[in-house]
Amino acid sequence: MSKVILVSVVSVLLLAGCESLRFAPGESQKQNAWLHEQTARMAADVAQLEDSSGELQGLTKLCEVQSRAFTADYGLPDQFPAADSAEAILAQSNQQIAQTALAEARKRPDAWDLADGAMELGIGIAALFGGVYGVRAARFLSEARVKSKALREIIEGNELFKRTCADSEQAFKQAHKDQSPQTRRLVTQFKNA
Repeated sequence: MSKVILVSVVSVLLLAGCESLRFAPGESQKQNAWLHEQTARMAADVAQLEDSSGELQGLTKLCEVQSRAFTADYGLPDQFPAADSAEAILAQSNQQIAQTALAEARKRPDAWDLADGAMELGIGIAALFGGVYGVRAARFLSEARVKSKALREIIEGNELFKRTCADSEQAFKQAHKDQSPQTRRLVTQFKNA
């Protein structure tokens, strides 16, 4: 019975993917999103006041509306940075907030790291259950982890090859034309994760 539950849980985790998993934004990311909204609002106002081209006014107005989605998604910060004028928005402290938010966003683990961590957790849980089913589940997850790492290395190598040898891209695609639809779908999901 425990084997069925374990295999079911692992299957759900592997099939669900990481698209629905999202880490909560940090304070600097919330501040950055809020600052972006203020910057976009001010840019739209300035474009209208300076009687800029209709295209620039339209772009800045759209940017203002789009930026509201970031703030709505991330949530409001605990502390609001100064943003009551263009000078305040362009201050070094706000530039630093933007750089910090970018650095934090880049530090987040990717889907590969999350999958590896989930498999490692599964191996640990299987070891806790012990017995024949625990050993089998741990072996299964260990093999899946090794295969996942190999697939990651292959995909990253292929992407590097395509970037550095752009003239060979058509030959590369031709060499992979006989891949099954399932393999193509899996590779695409991993590349986009």
